[in-house]
Amino acid sequence: MQLPTWFSVLLCTFSPLLANALSLDITSSTSIKNASSVVAKNVLSYYHGTDPGQTIGIFGEPYPWWEAGAVWGSLIDYWNYTGDAQYVGLVQQALLWQVGPDKDYMVPNQTVDEGNDDQAMWALAAMRAAELQFPNPSTSPSWLDLAISVFNDQAGRWDTSTCDGGLRWQIYTFNKGYDYKNAISTGAFFQLAARLARYTGNQTYADWASKSYDWTSSVGLISHDYKVYDGVTVNPNCGSIDHIQWTYAAGAFMYGSAVMTNFTNTNATWETRTNDLLSSMSVFFTGANDTNDTSASPGIMTEVSCESFGTCSSDQYAYKGLTAQWMGEAMQIAPFTADTILSYLKSSAQGAAKQCSGGNNGTACGTQWTKNNYDGETGLGQELSALNVFLANLAVNSSAPTNANTTATTTSGKPSASSSKPSSGTQRVWAASWTWSFVIPAALLSLSVF
Repeated sequence: MQLPTWFSVLLCTFSPLLANALSLDITSSTSIKNASSVVAKNVLSYYHGTDPGQTIGIFGEPYPWWEAGAVWGSLIDYWNYTGDAQYVGLVQQALLWQVGPDKDYMVPNQTVDEGNDDQAMWALAAMRAAELQFPNPSTSPSWLDLAISVFNDQAGRWDTSTCDGGLRWQIYTFNKGYDYKNAISTGAFFQLAARLARYTGNQTYADWASKSYDWTSSVGLISHDYKVYDGVTVNPNCGSIDHIQWTYAAGAFMYGSAVMTNFTNTNATWETRTNDLLSSMSVFFTGANDTNDTSASPGIMTEVSCESFGTCSSDQYAYKGLTAQWMGEAMQIAPFTADTILSYLKSSAQGAAKQCSGGNNGTACGTQWTKNNYDGETGLGQELSALNVFLANLAVNSSAPTNANTTATTTSGKPSASSSKPSSGTQRVWAASWTWSFVIPAALLSLSVF
């Protein structure tokens, strides 16, 4: 039978997109890795930091500085979960280029808008590098040292002059938001402190984690039923709470609590906090709270405060990605969370895969994972979120983050992540050894690595 002319035209037009549309079998680790590989390339299609006249390590407008730190942290997970080392040199270069003069991710050209939460995202990427023994050039500060430097900065900014504690959103008095204390700034600091406690065994970090959590709860940003609210204006005395809820604020506290549960050998208080925070996060999973929903799906992750209204800003598209990443890591160190988390991650990844069917390449990822077809909204945040929800599904069968006892030590006695992580075969270690040799020439000559 001969096809109608109009059908042939449509077939020729759309067949490339159909051929390239992302395929995901959530039961197959190979399929998840393949999908992650495709989306990792999509993420880096937005990166031009090594092009002439551009800045290494950042993505540029409209994407904020902090989001770049989140990308590099996610590509460390990509390396860890998939064994693909092709981006090792690029990640090393980016993380070290942006450290700033004091090696604490206080970068002079970000002074205009760098907040405590922004700085923390880079520190958490460095912390992940330490925990996974991500290859580190010997001439550089250790990944651990970078994380500690940021912790020290932020501990020094703990502000008891208003509201008896907490971190202000902004670092500098002249920046809008300096009069605001938000959950993610204190939550990221809390998580960093918890992870440093677990990694180093140093009780001081654990004490700061407890202090941070207790303050957040006492001021009402963690409610009695474990909802995490956005923030509070310092005057009058933190009495006016903004009750908006974001996935990553809840995720930061849930994962930090899971880390503390692990560090304290399953202390009942921290275990309860972990479970109750995770339970409260059901609000972000469409279907999870719908008593009329008869489907087997436990719910698909949604940024409820902006997604359905079409009001998300460019950086808010990335929040689901951070949340998925931290949920995956929570399963590794707090296995009692795995059943709930994995059910959320599986359904969310399947939803995300359906959205990754747009753009010129047929695999650009959209925003609303609850929709069966590409919604036409794509960007760095959407790609990062899809990448992380795919990768997080690999976490349950991967080893937990290490601690200082499993790494080399610097001459100053501080733990270091300079030794390479063992892998299946030698691919990751070998690739890291040669990719770094091209980083400095690429930076000096501004050659593209793509």
